[in-house]
Amino acid sequence: MHDGHRERMKKRCQINGIESLANHEILELSLFYAIPRKNTNGIAHKLLEKFGSISAIFDAPINILKEVDGIGDNAALFIKLIPELARIYMEDKHKFEEKNISPEQVCEKLLHKFIGRNEEVVAIALFDAKGKLVYDGIVSKGTVNAVNLYIRKILEFVMNYNACSIIVAHNHPTGLALPSLDDIEATQMLVNILKGMKVTLIDHIIIADNEYISLRHSGVCEF
Repeated sequence: MHDGHRERMKKRCQINGIESLANHEILELSLFYAIPRKNTNGIAHKLLEKFGSISAIFDAPINILKEVDGIGDNAALFIKLIPELARIYMEDKHKFEEKNISPEQVCEKLLHKFIGRNEEVVAIALFDAKGKLVYDGIVSKGTVNAVNLYIRKILEFVMNYNACSIIVAHNHPTGLALPSLDDIEATQMLVNILKGMKVTLIDHIIIADNEYISLRHSGVCEF
C-alpha cells in the first residue's frame, strides 16, 4: 500500500511539479528518502503541528526535531541538510568567475551565505587595490557581541590578503534587520581601525530573513 502511494506521489511531482503539492505533502514526499518503511504522511502533519511552517521545521535544532514521533537520527539530519544544500546551491549558482564585480553584486552574493543559518555569522568580501574581489567567506560564527574577537579575525584576513577595501555582513537570526548599539559601535571601531591601515570599509550589511540594511546608507556610522 505504502509503495503504491509513494510511487503515485513521486509521479505526481514529476508531472505537475512540487507546486502541485500541499505543504504536508511536500514534507511527506521529502521524508520518503529518509524514512523508507513508514507512512510519512502522519509524521509530516506532526511536524507542521509542532513547528507551524516548513521553514520553521528546517530551522529547528536536531534535538527538537527528534521530539516528534517518527523522527530519528537519519530523518533529523536529512531535514537539516535541506537548508544547508539550498545555501550551497545558491552560493554556487551565483558565484562570479569574473573578479571585477560591483559592491552591489558582492552584497547580493554575501546574502546567500546566510540561508538556513540559525546562529550569528560574520561574512566578509575583500578587494585588492584594483577593486578585484580576492576573498569572500565566513570569518566568525556565534554571537557577534564578542566584538574584539570578530574584529581581530577580520583584520587577520585583511592583512593576509593585503586587501584595500572590505564589505562586512552579519545576520540577526531571531531579530530584525536593524542595527543594535553594539552593531553601530563595532562598525565605527572597525572603520577607524581600517582607516589607520589605509583600508576602506565599503559597507556593513545586517541581514534578517529576507531583509537587510546597509549601515553606510542608513547614516548611523561615519564611513
